[in-house]
Amino acid sequence: MSRNQRALVRILVTTVLLAVLVAVTHLISLPWYWEAIAYLAVYLLIGFDIVGEAVGGIGRGQVFDENFLMVLATIGAFGTGEYPEAVAVMLLYQIGELFQRYAVGKSRGSISELMNLRPDTARLLADGQELEVLPEEVEVGQIILVKPGERVPLDGVVVRGESALDTAALTGESMPRPCGPGDEILSGVISTSGVLEIRVEKVFYDSTVSKILDMVENASGKKARAEKFITRFAKYYTPIVVCLAVVLAVVPPLFDGQWVLWIQKALNFLVVSCPCALVISVPLSFFGGIGAASKKGILVKGGSYLEQLAKADIFVFDKTGTLTKGSFEVTQVLPESGREEILRTAAIAERGSLHPIAQSVLRAAGDPGEEGWSLTEEAGRGVRAEKAGHVILAGNSRLMEEAGISVPVPDALGTVVYVAWDGAYLGCIVIADALKEDSIAAIEGLKALGAATVMLTGDNEAVAAAVAKQVGVTQYAAGLLPGDKVQKVEELLQKKEKGSVLAFVGDGINDAPVLMRADVGVAMGGIGSDAAIEAADVVLMHDRLSALPVAKEIASKTMKIVRQNIVFALGIKLLVLALTPFGLVSIWLAIFADVGVAMLAILNAMRAGRV
Repeated sequence: MSRNQRALVRILVTTVLLAVLVAVTHLISLPWYWEAIAYLAVYLLIGFDIVGEAVGGIGRGQVFDENFLMVLATIGAFGTGEYPEAVAVMLLYQIGELFQRYAVGKSRGSISELMNLRPDTARLLADGQELEVLPEEVEVGQIILVKPGERVPLDGVVVRGESALDTAALTGESMPRPCGPGDEILSGVISTSGVLEIRVEKVFYDSTVSKILDMVENASGKKARAEKFITRFAKYYTPIVVCLAVVLAVVPPLFDGQWVLWIQKALNFLVVSCPCALVISVPLSFFGGIGAASKKGILVKGGSYLEQLAKADIFVFDKTGTLTKGSFEVTQVLPESGREEILRTAAIAERGSLHPIAQSVLRAAGDPGEEGWSLTEEAGRGVRAEKAGHVILAGNSRLMEEAGISVPVPDALGTVVYVAWDGAYLGCIVIADALKEDSIAAIEGLKALGAATVMLTGDNEAVAAAVAKQVGVTQYAAGLLPGDKVQKVEELLQKKEKGSVLAFVGDGINDAPVLMRADVGVAMGGIGSDAAIEAADVVLMHDRLSALPVAKEIASKTMKIVRQNIVFALGIKLLVLALTPFGLVSIWLAIFADVGVAMLAILNAMRAGRV
């Protein structure tokens, strides 16, 4: 039986016993000491652990905690003859504690699911044998075996086998991703349909899953300002209210002699004053927000970064690998009517080259299926291919000029490859770094949330202007060297208004200095990048920029709930505390102001966990 189940049984048994005892004492007149003993037995049944915690806290020098307040208030109720109320206060407090544990467990659940990423064993292939070993014992270069349904224990490269990978735990993606020989594979994903042999590329402590687990385990240590405020508040608040309760119990009776009345008011004051609504609901809200983000493949390193992300109103983007794909591809073929012929002819000439531009042409054209061509690389100009008296030229305008071929200048941005056959111009291929599919939607989403957007790039002014216009960023800076990006971010930080928060979004590979300098560093595609996990505050575990507006919305929702709970809990408590000295607060209203307010605040905090 779990702790919560045992607590529920205790609560149910105590409720029945209390009801029976109240009924019996109303029907039968018992001596006061037998009535006190009966209620004390029920009280100890429901509150022995709280009494023990209070005594233990005093022994540790931590006197003024919520357990101490509850025990002091209920013992005082016994002393003034309010036996049923004393048991009821402790019973309702235990109900609140049970509710709290359930809520915390639920909010932690989405985060703790990430802890299941770590496999307990790895299947090591050595000398033709399959050995089960700890992942920590596998060395770089060794081969491991992963069967269908098993989680990949270490980062590596597939050397044999094909499968579909379930990456949901890492990225939130529901669709399986195919993999085969030569593909990189990250620890934490599940092979769903095939047996894979994987060459290990990183030891366990450097693997993706290990770094993610380390980040999750340390997330709770990075508290937001709101969490720190509540900790400091409770430290001073509790002793102050205890002193006020003592004053309320002692000073007025010196003038009117009504000791029992004022002691009851002081006990009500103590019950109301318990700060559990704040102490529990605020951290619970941050747990919920971090958990909600993790369900979307967004890892936030702590409540402080969630708080900063909610305030972020300037988003600065690296271009290559963040807004764009970071790899060349064919974006246009002119004239479009000759597309197939132009691509096939260019592919014949480019098939022997490893240049990125040549590779992008081959990817677009496929295998031209022609052999026997003699290929000559014209340095800085392009390629000449010859066979049986035919000549193909594929290169820049300079290559065409040298061959006496007139070519048009296309109205397109990117690298242009002109193609000619036997001295006749066929057309041209435009190759560029294409935008990611969701870049425009991401920028529009951030603008809708009131954020300004800036793009930084090392590309020339023409390319930068075209990309900025296409994607819709507010402003851009072009021609930047890697070191210039840090300087540009420094300038933006100095120019921003007080209270404004700047977030930098990069691919996490060469942007580590800027990620660390920004108020909030967000790494794209971070699951494969050591630099991202180390330097960034927020890691988008997939390569979808559209998750950024989602992350900001989750952060904003979380902070809204935190503020609601602070205002609601403090407002109710201060109001009821102010009414208590005037005799307008009964023990039941006091209980509501403590347990009831705590339950409502916890219910509100749980909304942060909903995506």
